Amino acid sequence: MKKKIISSLLILSMTAGMLASLTSCKLPEKYPETTPSDLPRPIEKTEATEPTEAETTLPPYHCVNPKFEGLSAPEICALLTLEEKASQMVQGANYAMPLEEMQNNCFGSVLSHYPEWPALPQSDWQEMTSRYQDAALLSNTRIPYIYGNDCVHGILEASGSVIFPHNINLGAANDEALTFEMGLITGSEMLHCGILWTFSPCVASAQDPRWGRTYESYSSDESIVTPLALSYTKGLMSQGVIPCPKHLLGDGYTVYGTGEDRRLIDRGDAKMTEEEINKCLEVYKALIDEGVPSLMLSHSSLNGVKMHENKALISRIRNELGFTGVILSDWDSMHNCSGDSDYENVILCVNAGVDMFMEGEGFALTRDLIVDAVEDGEIPMERIDDAVTRIIQMKMDAGLFEDPFLENVQPSYEWNSTHAHEVARKLAAESMVPLVLPEEGQIKIGEGMRVFVCGPAANDTGAMCGGWTYLWQGASDQDVSGQHWCKEGPSILEALQKEASARGFEIVTDKEEMENCDVILLCVGETPYAEWEGDTEDLSITGSKALPGNKEAIELVAEYKKEANEKKSKKNPVKPVITLIVAGRNVLIDEYVSDWDEVIMCYLPGSEGGNAVCDILTGKTEFYGRLPMPYYSSIDQIGSETGECWLPLGFSAAEKKEVELDTTEET
Repeated sequence: MKKKIISSLLILSMTAGMLASLTSCKLPEKYPETTPSDLPRPIEKTEATEPTEAETTLPPYHCVNPKFEGLSAPEICALLTLEEKASQMVQGANYAMPLEEMQNNCFGSVLSHYPEWPALPQSDWQEMTSRYQDAALLSNTRIPYIYGNDCVHGILEASGSVIFPHNINLGAANDEALTFEMGLITGSEMLHCGILWTFSPCVASAQDPRWGRTYESYSSDESIVTPLALSYTKGLMSQGVIPCPKHLLGDGYTVYGTGEDRRLIDRGDAKMTEEEINKCLEVYKALIDEGVPSLMLSHSSLNGVKMHENKALISRIRNELGFTGVILSDWDSMHNCSGDSDYENVILCVNAGVDMFMEGEGFALTRDLIVDAVEDGEIPMERIDDAVTRIIQMKMDAGLFEDPFLENVQPSYEWNSTHAHEVARKLAAESMVPLVLPEEGQIKIGEGMRVFVCGPAANDTGAMCGGWTYLWQGASDQDVSGQHWCKEGPSILEALQKEASARGFEIVTDKEEMENCDVILLCVGETPYAEWEGDTEDLSITGSKALPGNKEAIELVAEYKKEANEKKSKKNPVKPVITLIVAGRNVLIDEYVSDWDEVIMCYLPGSEGGNAVCDILTGKTEFYGRLPMPYYSSIDQIGSETGECWLPLGFSAAEKKEVELDTTEET
């Protein structure tokens, strides 16, 4: 890695306050076109000038406190003041932490994507993460900090890198080897950016598709979740980066109607039996046995107790599962515990077992509350020492005390390698599940055919990537005036147009020409979303989370079908309709599916999704994916005691004989 040389004079100049609030930085309604001047930015390179006397006396870069040399994590912890220990126990967002704050306090960690679009390129990320390290090592404490973020489907924070399919796609593909390779590539890209800690994999097993985080689950079945999570984690750890499996425990079991605040299900109460709890714990046990150094708690409750204050469950993780690493809170989740104040909530969380607080903007206040609570005798010093020792040990094991600027690490692949795109494309293609196929088999697009393409998902890269892409909630291309939200791969339409010129078929988008085409390709989907915003009451492909234009495109095709059926003949047959669904869950399509001859669930295939769809439609790649969760035909079927559904877990229309179907439709 290229050495970063940053002087203390430049560090001290970066002291302006932060303008961006949590809401404005995270919600995707509007995107700043320019970067706030008060955020840490790479230094613009200018012609070299004669160094000042002060600069010539500075070391080439700043180093870890020499008094820590040769000491163990407990011995280092013993040298720290209470304030220094409490500072290690908090993690703040980059847009809320000026470099001066890091230099004055030596906080344990920094997190977050960068609150702008387009996203920062890799070189800027490396520069920014190095600046924070320089500030930490200019502090009095001089313990290296660690940068963390949600690298949940690739290095989603940076422009110029592949965006992998989401977990629900990985569950549909169920390819452990490719999932390992995805983890390896993600870890490699993280190192290029100076990000050493990823809050992934998500090992939730979503039981209710109305939950807005369904697509972050590999499957509703823990027996599918475990090997995929292990494969991804092994890939990450092969690069020396730190995984943080989440969200402990039972976030996928939260019950509809119990959601926190205005939410329907997100952050709600997981009402679980002991058998269900044990199934989820087995997933974590496998990851703990693999050596994961950190775990993240869930915003949700378990049988009425907020996980952040659930001492009994956290103790089981320590005592029964043998976990010795860092327990991390989720974003600002401490504030929603049962105490009457943040002071009381900090006490509840620390005493329950939280080691580090993820506090977007309130990191300094949380640090002060920890100090106050210890001085008041509400939190024992022994508990603080345990937490800080684990944090320091995690950093030592990651090599930060020897190589804080990651100068000696060797990522396995070049940044944005061709191999990364090949793996992403293959994973995306393998994850596509045929829900409906004609009796005579798949309709394949080939030479001489005219293909009418319609629907809002046809030319929307943001929809293919979903949430957690550049910004928290992601965005549709429609949200940015038709620009491509993700520029790292073609849309479905663009991929087909490119293939058409090479293979001799024609792509048509003029609806007046629809009846003169050989096949109709209808592309519908959901608008991107993440936690908080993703819950849905209706789950319909034309409902509250539908891409604008879904209903109109579906009606256009339905009207054609109706008219064509009335005047069909041998010379004028009804043109077959292939429907592609780009969505983060199994959306309801029961009202419309009778008009469709072939239906392919694409889920959220990422930046190579357009190419992958093209590979499937032209027969370059055979169908491989199977449903990672049941597919319901109505809301009433969700959670039914009989397990009734339209299509079961493991279904593929390409392999009907291997799965028994319940084809009963409810009205």
